[in-house]
Amino acid sequence: MKQQTKQEILYRFPDGFWWGSATSATQIEGAANEGGKGPNIWDYWYEKEPNRFFNGVGPSVTSDFYHRYKEDIALMKEIGHNSFRLSISWSRLIPGGIGDVNPTAVQFYNNVINELLENEIEPFVTLFHFDMPLAMQELGGWESRDVVDAYARYAKICFELFGDRVKKWFTHNEPIVPVEGGYLYDFHYPNIIDFQRAVQVAYHTIIAHAKAVQVFKQMNIPDGKIGIILNLTPSYPRSSHPADVKAAHIADLFFNRSFLDPAVKGEYPQDLVDLLREYGYLPVTKEGDQKLIKENTVDILGINYYQPRRVKTKEHLPNPEAPFMPDRFFDYYAMPGRKMNPHRGWEIYEKGIYDILMNVKENYGNIECFISENGMGVEGEERFRDEDGMIHDDYRIEFIREHLKWVHKAIQEGANVKGYHVWTFMDNWSWTNAYKNRYGLVAVDLENNRKRTIKKSGYWFKTLVENNGF
Repeated sequence: MKQQTKQEILYRFPDGFWWGSATSATQIEGAANEGGKGPNIWDYWYEKEPNRFFNGVGPSVTSDFYHRYKEDIALMKEIGHNSFRLSISWSRLIPGGIGDVNPTAVQFYNNVINELLENEIEPFVTLFHFDMPLAMQELGGWESRDVVDAYARYAKICFELFGDRVKKWFTHNEPIVPVEGGYLYDFHYPNIIDFQRAVQVAYHTIIAHAKAVQVFKQMNIPDGKIGIILNLTPSYPRSSHPADVKAAHIADLFFNRSFLDPAVKGEYPQDLVDLLREYGYLPVTKEGDQKLIKENTVDILGINYYQPRRVKTKEHLPNPEAPFMPDRFFDYYAMPGRKMNPHRGWEIYEKGIYDILMNVKENYGNIECFISENGMGVEGEERFRDEDGMIHDDYRIEFIREHLKWVHKAIQEGANVKGYHVWTFMDNWSWTNAYKNRYGLVAVDLENNRKRTIKKSGYWFKTLVENNGF
């Protein structure tokens, strides 16, 4: 493949830029019933309703990183990674969520961390990526203060076990998603549709986050930083009409600022509090919570971006009998002429990534941040495989490149962006979608012993990193 010469680099990134990818334990480890791991909500839900998962593929084997991490980390190095975000499985490390630590899991995560470091890849570690231990869900999941305390204990154990080598920690990945999926829109277990419980889950997630940050800061890990990973989806109004603008503002409050403001500023947006109060949906709080949130803000922010949210004011009055939902205040809006990823049904809007970064710069103290996920899922990639076995995913190269142009522009304009992680390193299992859409720089052949093959995008990524730009 033709290498770019140095002269052709139009978009150069700062020295020490973090290039890599992100994934999560449940989506790549497999070995769901091995090594002393306890069940999580995904193992349980799949057992109960396998029909809810694409082609009936569950989380038991996934991409088998548990057994093949050495081979995978060698491939990461080969395609240019200098950093990699993974998550620890709470139910693998502490099978019951509380109680004894599983020594087999400690050995596994030590091996992975050490292997990454030996390959000069810095581990970024997420503590919670959608995979609530089943025993904790049975206690009420994030509705329960006991689970919040169990999570704080789990976080402390992780910092003690791995904090000598892991310097970048993240409490939660996309914490709004378990709220939406599990308590509003029925795409995660426990499949509850109840706005009051959703509000409580979201609130306790922030309390759990703040408690983990507090523990981390008390431990004083040298060079350690702690943050949170948020999927910040810009809310664009259909028009400048005040009703459309208000609709977009409310969508932004629910889906972005409900986590962004407390995590970075240490307080909730007053507009959100007023709205919840007006409709009688404030969460149950405890004395000392406000102080806890205020004093335990993040050092670093991870930003996941895939698509914009476009909204307009309601066309019709909400059904008074229907469950209360965020979309009581807005309708989604399909902008004419928008560019689409037809496989995922998502709009591709590259400038959105710049708009998020400018918002963080201007309204959130220009906190140190990085793009922690950005990627493109495509169904049926096999059709782009050549006779040598390589998948020619030019659409993914274009997707990454066009987003990076806007990241570069944000950096030029002073945004404090330190890196870019693509979702994801290799094709992984994606919740109820299983392997329907492929996101990896490396293909995983499920029919052929999960054989790994670097895609064209993987080689492109390698050149990108070698040149620190394109």
